[in-house]
Amino acid sequence: MKNWHRLLLTVFFLGQGYAQEKMNYSFSLNQAVDYATKNNYTAINATRDIEMAQKKKWETTTIGLPQISANVGYQNNFKIATSVISFNGVPTALRFGQYNAMDAKLTLSQLIFDGSYLVGLESAKTYLKISQDAKVKTAQEIREITTKAYGDVLLAQESIMIVERNKVILEKTLNDTKQIYKNGFVEEESVERLQITLSEINSSLDYAKRMEVIATNMLKLLMGIEIDQTIQLTDKLDVLASQNIDLAILSQTFDTKNSVDYQINTNLVEANRLLLKLEKSKALPSLGAQVNFGANTFDNSFTMFNANQKWYDYSTLSIGLNIPLFSSLGRQAKTHQAKIVFEQAKTRLAETEQKLKLQYQKAKSDFEYSVAQYGNAKNTLLLSERIENKQSVKFKEGLSTSFEFTEAQRQLYTSQQAYLQSMVEVITKRAALEKLLFKN
Repeated sequence: MKNWHRLLLTVFFLGQGYAQEKMNYSFSLNQAVDYATKNNYTAINATRDIEMAQKKKWETTTIGLPQISANVGYQNNFKIATSVISFNGVPTALRFGQYNAMDAKLTLSQLIFDGSYLVGLESAKTYLKISQDAKVKTAQEIREITTKAYGDVLLAQESIMIVERNKVILEKTLNDTKQIYKNGFVEEESVERLQITLSEINSSLDYAKRMEVIATNMLKLLMGIEIDQTIQLTDKLDVLASQNIDLAILSQTFDTKNSVDYQINTNLVEANRLLLKLEKSKALPSLGAQVNFGANTFDNSFTMFNANQKWYDYSTLSIGLNIPLFSSLGRQAKTHQAKIVFEQAKTRLAETEQKLKLQYQKAKSDFEYSVAQYGNAKNTLLLSERIENKQSVKFKEGLSTSFEFTEAQRQLYTSQQAYLQSMVEVITKRAALEKLLFKN
């Protein structure tokens, strides 16, 4: 029995181990973007919105298709109503009917004409188009923000490596300076300045590590990966920056009508046009038909389910025509409101077109500027490295003060971060420009 208990416990803990096993993910930027467009939580719901729109379209279509329903009813007349009939001037009280009655009926109804139904069919198609465009827009936004998030993680990782390298160099310089101070060749202030710089380096390193965790978790969230899973990024920041510097994209022709935002607003104009058409159609008559096939039975005793029970069948055909005549100007008021909404939608479309042109100009300018800044930051970094190297040699030889040396170090650290940030800017600004230029 004890062996069985041990076996069960072993199986349980092994199962727990497998259940809690973590996945290891590895992505290039393109792989991360592709994964995010499929697994991002918003993207998943956008796909469901399309499915819902397709079902809504079919739901609207079925309104004009034959509808069949069945109805079974039972009635117990435990006290039959009394009627008074006069026989030769003498009123006589009589009761007509049976104590039990049952009716079974099958109804077939068909809409023959309704203007609202025809408009509804058109609206369902437009609603589906809007949902499809919304999914495209969602995918575009996910591409852009995933690209930025990927770059932010690389930025944090590169920052950690650079700061750690700076820390190693600074610690060696500090130790050497302490020895020189003990020998009386430098002032204590020189040691203290380097200690202050080292403290700043440690603070920067701690911040960079915290930012890496936050940036990585943000990327996981955007990609639809659980926060406690592990991901590795295979692309390098400098390689991505070099790949995105290609200025050929600036020669691409921008057409506002190819923008998903323009197409969404175009479909919204169409949707509001149909809404206006719907209000107008409510003044039209509607025509429908209905056929009933049924049978009923009656008895003073509850014998409805007996094999020899007598049932009396019947059938009816009915056609109904509804003609709206007067609504105290209510329909006219609704129609006028719908017309105003339609005109507002057309105005928003015109506004969207102008906004898109402005967004393109800004995105193009931002990308050009980011490329220029990348070049400037690279040159500035080279100059800062040269200055810092010269000041380091001078400081060790006693030809430069600790103030001049630490200032050169701070300038180098600032240039390093500016260079890293400029690479991320090139990547993200290009992604923003591509979002406007390319629909997919």
